Amino acid sequence: MAGITTPLRIAPVTLTGRFVRLEPLTRDHVDALARFAYEPSLWTWTAMQPLDRPSLEAWVEEGLAGGRGGTGLPFVTVLIEKNLVVGSTRFLNISARDGRMEIGATVVAPEYQRSAVNTEAKLLMLRHAFETLGATRVELKTHKDNAKSRRAIERIGAQFEGIHRKHMLHHDGSRRDTAWYSIVDDEWPAVKARLEGMLR
Repeated sequence: MAGITTPLRIAPVTLTGRFVRLEPLTRDHVDALARFAYEPSLWTWTAMQPLDRPSLEAWVEEGLAGGRGGTGLPFVTVLIEKNLVVGSTRFLNISARDGRMEIGATVVAPEYQRSAVNTEAKLLMLRHAFETLGATRVELKTHKDNAKSRRAIERIGAQFEGIHRKHMLHHDGSRRDTAWYSIVDDEWPAVKARLEGMLR
C-alpha cells in the first residue's frame, strides 16, 4: 500500500457493521454513556477515571478536542439490535504525514464485554484506517500489567513492540509502563481475515 502522502482529512464518519454501528461522539451522548460509565472496573488501567458527571463530561470533551484538532476521531458504539449505546472508542494521535494512527480509549459496558461488540468495532475501525484513509500503521497500547487487554490485542493479530517505561501518569499518581502493539498495512489482509472469522 502506498500510505498517506497528503494531509489526511479527518472528518466525523459513521461506520456500520452487522452488530454495531460506530457514530461520531457528541456531548449529547453523555447521558447514554453514564448508564454504564460509572463502573470503576472499566477504568482500572486508564489515565482518567470518569466516575461522575463532571469527569465523564471532561473525558468526552477530551475526545472532541482531538477531533477538532485533527488528531483524533471519537465514536460511541451502538448495538444495532437495540439501538443502544454500549461503549465508546477513538482514533487517537493521528499523524497524517506518517500514515499513522492509534485505536484506543475503548470502553465497553460490562454486560457486552466478551461479545461481538468490541471485535466488530475493531474490524470497522481498522478497515476504515487501512482501506479508506490509507494508513500504513495502526497502534494500540495498554498498561503493561493489563493482561486482559493485552490478550485481546494479541488475539486480533497485533504485533507486540515493547514496553515504554514510565510512559504515562496513571490516575492513581503512579507512572505507568505501557505495552505497545501495532498492525501495519502488509499485515492487514491477514488481520482482517482473522477478525471476520472471529465474527463468524
